[in-house]
Amino acid sequence: MASDAAVPNAADSVTGSSTEGDRTVARPARRKGWTRAARGVLVLGVLMTAMGLSIIIACFINDRTIEESRGEAVAEVVDTSLTRTAVRFNTDQGRVYIPPNGVLYPTDLQTGQLVRVEFDSRNPDLVRVAGRNATLSFLPVGSGLAVLWAVLLPLYWLFRRNATR
Repeated sequence: MASDAAVPNAADSVTGSSTEGDRTVARPARRKGWTRAARGVLVLGVLMTAMGLSIIIACFINDRTIEESRGEAVAEVVDTSLTRTAVRFNTDQGRVYIPPNGVLYPTDLQTGQLVRVEFDSRNPDLVRVAGRNATLSFLPVGSGLAVLWAVLLPLYWLFRRNATR
């Protein structure tokens, strides 16, 4: 017959101690660090992806703004640099204008070149090369995000692997 007495745990008989009050062992601080690093990598990736998508959305908004009040002109490319391409053109009122932020979608423009531009007649600071639009932003932003995730995903995997060891 079975007795009502509690049968000691096998570990209790070997060590001579009770396991009834034992708690799970806390994760070492190093594992927590790896887990935080993995989360940080994902947060960085999500933030950078949101920034890339924001750039694309901003390009579409700029194009819509130009279309609402479009002016056209022939512009001379004054300067090309890494950060901007400056152009000079005459507005509809005959005013010579050089937008401080340069021209949108300046791919393959050279100093001294004449190019057709479209601008917002209410705000001539917003200028794009005629015939170009926001779809041109997909390639640089998309390729940048692809490279970003190609680096971050293996890094995330490595951090997660170290966190579970």
